[in-house]
Amino acid sequence: MLYSEKVMDHFKNPRNVGEIKDADGIGEVGNAKCGDIMRMYIKVKNGIITDVKFMTFGCGSAIATSSMATELIKGKPIEQALEITNQAVVEALDGLPAYKLHCSVLAEEAIKAAIKDYYEKHHIPFDEKKYCAGDCACLHEHEAAHKPAKAKAEAKPAKAKAEAKSTKAKTKTATKTTTSSKKSTTNKNSKKSAKK
Repeated sequence: MLYSEKVMDHFKNPRNVGEIKDADGIGEVGNAKCGDIMRMYIKVKNGIITDVKFMTFGCGSAIATSSMATELIKGKPIEQALEITNQAVVEALDGLPAYKLHCSVLAEEAIKAAIKDYYEKHHIPFDEKKYCAGDCACLHEHEAAHKPAKAKAEAKPAKAKAEAKSTKAKTKTATKTTTSSKKSTTNKNSKKSAKK
């Protein structure tokens, strides 16, 4: 079976679904690659996330990862919530198929986006570089950075193959030009001999 029992449970019975009208922070992230959109709402009191809700438009894995992410941060201090990685979400769900890992990345970034919004609304200083803007470019950068070494290794031969093909094409063009130049010179010499 592709999906664990926990993934199926969080998909069929998602926790903390909905919105918080007077949320202290709202984070929305999306991935154009698959069409998933996550919005996370948080309530914070004395640095603790006292309540969290989510609304997700997407596949079963997107819903399951959103649900699990809310469970992982509810009742936690903001600093601990910021340490939740996509890998922690995947492990808490007992795994995800490789082609669905981007959903867990989305869940991690939704948490960060909601906390960033909380900081901005309450004029709390923070390091901008540590937070995703919630746009797809950022998410794809994250995915690229976490791609297995095998994928990177496979990319190298493909690049080398393309470069070899390009070099071969250039050599072929140069050979044609040289041959054509020789023919032209031979034709001119033949015409001169004929005139004599």
